[in-house]
Amino acid sequence: MAMEPVTSADVAAAGARIRPHLRPTPVWTVPREALGLPGRAEVVRLKLDQLQPTGSFKVRGATSLLTDPGLVDTVTEAGVIAASGGNFGLAVAWAAHRLGVHATVVVPATSPRAKRDPIAALGAELVVVDGVYADAFAAAEERRVATGAAMAHAYDQAPVVAGQGTAAAEFLEQADGLDTVLVACGGGGLLAGTLAAVPTSVRVVAVETAGTATLRTALDAGKPVDIEVSGAAASALGARRIGAHAWAVRDRLHAALVVTDQQVERAQRWLWEAARQLAEPGGATALAALTAGIYEPEAGERVGVIVCGANADPAELVTWG
Repeated sequence: MAMEPVTSADVAAAGARIRPHLRPTPVWTVPREALGLPGRAEVVRLKLDQLQPTGSFKVRGATSLLTDPGLVDTVTEAGVIAASGGNFGLAVAWAAHRLGVHATVVVPATSPRAKRDPIAALGAELVVVDGVYADAFAAAEERRVATGAAMAHAYDQAPVVAGQGTAAAEFLEQADGLDTVLVACGGGGLLAGTLAAVPTSVRVVAVETAGTATLRTALDAGKPVDIEVSGAAASALGARRIGAHAWAVRDRLHAALVVTDQQVERAQRWLWEAARQLAEPGGATALAALTAGIYEPEAGERVGVIVCGANADPAELVTWG
């Protein structure tokens, strides 16, 4: 059976559900010269969605799911269970705490403490397993079967995808006239949601790191395939293969680009030095395509970038020199 893509109506419905719980995040308009793009992009607008209460856009999808009638009407005392590299687990813990739902979050041991500790602090049951995100997901699925908890999928569940799409929908309301939106891609929830939210006249560019390039690998292979996850962005973008929702709408993509960890670090440094905004590697991945010249805007192009996560230890800033 073909995947039913998430629609703009789904995104709008998710937006109405999450509005009482989340506030809009700001947009920063950056002069083209500041990014080293003179004569090309008219301006660059950054959607600072790392300023969400959990430090990541993923609280949009988690809140959308936990307020979706399809889940609300069926959830039991076992609540919800999620596997996560950290950001989605924190988002589920936050939404569950706010909505009075029990949450269990399974994370890999590679998930940084900056993401794990707040999950437990919000009252969720935190389970740490060896391996990477795929291993956490397998453990979560075993517990779901044993307990009857409802699964909250980090990037491949329609209400989650619709919730993530609200970031792009909100972006277009705040920055009317965007030609292109750059988004980071791991499992592809934000990407699929963005493609659902924006009109076809807006170009969408997916950006991955070399160690988390599920989409680029799938496009080259002609089908979704497993990758070996590695690198600085693994805790945020570390899915083992591209999600079905993102894969189903790949034909709408304008481009799928890959950046290095070093290019991401330079984007993080630029964001900190230019605006004192902290972004984790996954959160700065889309921006890195611009700062590294991997994506070259056309003359006069109005470019938007979603900065999507900030859950990193601020002490890491001292290593940038």
